[in-house]
Amino acid sequence: MRMRVFITGGAGFIGSHLCDALISRGDEVTILDNLSTGSKENISHLEGKMKLFQGDIRDQDLVESLVANSELVLHMAAALGVDKILENPIESISTNFYGSEIVLNSALKYDKRILIASTSEIYGKNLKQPLAETDDRVIGTPQNLRWTYSDAKALEEATAHFLFLTKQLRVTTIRFFNTVGPRQTGKYGMVIPRFVRAAVENKPLTIFGDGSQKRVFCHVSDSVQAILALSINDKTIGEVFNIGGMGEISILELANFIIQKTNSESKITFTDYKDAYAIGFEEMLRRVPDISKLLDFTEWKPKLGLDRIIDDVANSFR
Repeated sequence: MRMRVFITGGAGFIGSHLCDALISRGDEVTILDNLSTGSKENISHLEGKMKLFQGDIRDQDLVESLVANSELVLHMAAALGVDKILENPIESISTNFYGSEIVLNSALKYDKRILIASTSEIYGKNLKQPLAETDDRVIGTPQNLRWTYSDAKALEEATAHFLFLTKQLRVTTIRFFNTVGPRQTGKYGMVIPRFVRAAVENKPLTIFGDGSQKRVFCHVSDSVQAILALSINDKTIGEVFNIGGMGEISILELANFIIQKTNSESKITFTDYKDAYAIGFEEMLRRVPDISKLLDFTEWKPKLGLDRIIDDVANSFR
């Protein structure tokens, strides 16, 4: 059955891949994006197959009109990326909280099913790994400005949950862990596109810190399938889900693996965090998702491993 879907941030990395999946299954897609981190290039191949509105999620009249004309709202818009947060925390907080409040209240006003994108940044620097949805947030001092993103998204999640509890808003919250794939830019601190581009160009792969920090990566196609599975399951309303891959790897191991996979002549260099980022950065040594809840509620599981992720990202740069 054809569905009218409204995606905020639909010209962004994950949003554009969602557009591909929805349009390929026959849905009618409308996008709102201010193109600050997204780009028309991400959706140029969909011209004539969807509607694009260039604007801000803080524009209440515009958001309400687009929500009213939809059946499903996928709220993917956010000011994201460590670099961007450190450069302009005030604008980022405004977009991530006030903008999200408008989207959530619009979905409530018109009684629409909505999924909102949150982040593994929610957990902060909690040392317990893997991280489950009910685990505590452990956040650094406000003077470390990177935590403003985590705080804004936590307030967004709390607003969504309050509206679910008190007004029966049909909302599901998803927390992304290191989603990676074609169209992702390394501009905002994302490590795999940054490393792969350097390797393809035979330039040095620069590691921030000593490379011992560990992460788990998930192919964007797998993430999209998880979102779609959650959106059609009413049992997920009012719930929060981690979306992430499987297989932990250190950043140093990742750099070596990418050089090997791309047959690169690149060397690995190291730089201090204080030289790489603006004041206010703080790193986590491990961040591993517990995805058992998502597997319990849906039949989804990640299918595409690190080999495929690197191949797809490398091919997109070549």
